[in-house]
Amino acid sequence: MTKRRIGLFEVVNTLVMLVVCFMTIYPMWFVLVNSLNAPEQAILGLVNWIPEAISFDSYSVVFSNENMMNGFLITTLRTVIGTAVHVLFTAIVAYGLSKTNLVGRKIYMKIALITMLFSGGLIPTFILMVKLGFYDNFWVFIIPAMYSFFNMVIFMSFFRTIPDSLEESAKVDGASDYGVLFRIVLPNSMAVIATISLFSAVYHWNDYYQGVLYIRTQELLPLQTMLFKIIAENSMSFMQQQAMAQFGARLPGNSIKFASMMVATLPILIFYPFIQRYLVKGVMIGAIKG
Repeated sequence: MTKRRIGLFEVVNTLVMLVVCFMTIYPMWFVLVNSLNAPEQAILGLVNWIPEAISFDSYSVVFSNENMMNGFLITTLRTVIGTAVHVLFTAIVAYGLSKTNLVGRKIYMKIALITMLFSGGLIPTFILMVKLGFYDNFWVFIIPAMYSFFNMVIFMSFFRTIPDSLEESAKVDGASDYGVLFRIVLPNSMAVIATISLFSAVYHWNDYYQGVLYIRTQELLPLQTMLFKIIAENSMSFMQQQAMAQFGARLPGNSIKFASMMVATLPILIFYPFIQRYLVKGVMIGAIKG
């Protein structure tokens, strides 16, 4: 039995991939370790590969903070509602534009393409949100993100793979266009729906900028915006006071920051692997057969 020789490319490629994996995983591991470190270790500021002594004091402060838990609720509601609305609206638009006999289809496509390549700019968009009544309003997270040209193209490519005979049979039985969409097309498009849902959910969960621009009421701030304020603006005075009341002066602010990062990041990391397999399947089917 002959041994296969390992080429130089395989060696170099393996080393490069290991370096990339380390650079990707280590920041998250660093945050996790420092969020679990006991206050006595965390206050020293040492870099450890594993916690010297595990403590959940920082997480206790985060979960007992009313503003953080309210931000978690707002982010969850935004992700669930925003993803459902985005997928539904984009699918309806894509289904209509996937029909070559649609009157004015080329014009609609050109208008939609322009929205992908150009935007109104920050100040005009801000003025528009204020005029529409979305400033300091929960719906500023939902309505502007209802539609995406890129996701619509993926939907369109997938819809074209569905045989026309299915739709024709449904219409013979008396189904309307909406009936065909919701009873025939969408049930046969679960792969692409899962793909677009993942795109939208990750965007809604990770976005902090909309909250920075349009939200002033503390009760409407998403978790990511609060995390941005904690890290960028160092606005931790209340949580530090809360930590001092619970644990005395021995719990450093960095531990609370790291625990807040983990609380904001873990849910989407846990959710992602369960739907990742649909991501490649949905995009590849739409790209190859479209």
